[in-house]
Amino acid sequence: MDVMASDLDFMTCAIREAKKAFKKGEVPVGAVLVINNGIIAQSFNKKEASFDPTSHAEISVLKSGARTIRNWRLSDATLYVTKEPCIMCAGAMVNARLGRLVYGCQDSKGGGVDSLYHLLYDKRLNHQVEVASGVMEEECAILLKQFFQERRAKPMIQGSED
Repeated sequence: MDVMASDLDFMTCAIREAKKAFKKGEVPVGAVLVINNGIIAQSFNKKEASFDPTSHAEISVLKSGARTIRNWRLSDATLYVTKEPCIMCAGAMVNARLGRLVYGCQDSKGGGVDSLYHLLYDKRLNHQVEVASGVMEEECAILLKQFFQERRAKPMIQGSED
């Protein structure tokens, strides 16, 4: 899948969202949902603040974007996310009939798109999603690495482990 110039702009927006998560002590993953070259939803991980294991950036923007366009089918949308989505988020993308996913860095421990599983390409499912990976990969990976280095350097607070 080819990377377009606008992919860099929208990934920059997703990185901005990830930085918000970082500042709030959340795993720094940001997401932006785009239709017709315009952002219709943006968010970041909020699992810690919401006490909700499903409060991933991707889920938040899929829900918000669907409400915005008043349609659960997001076939004309592109989702930009800083880290490879997990299997929960990848499953939500299939169910939302997402048109395209653009992500930054891979997730070797939980990736549902390329690293561990290949849900978005699975022909047994009723929908497949176009994928572009490695967009601004280094910037996305550095943010995650920095977050976890800082987290390991601080004493663990009870109940805050992943």
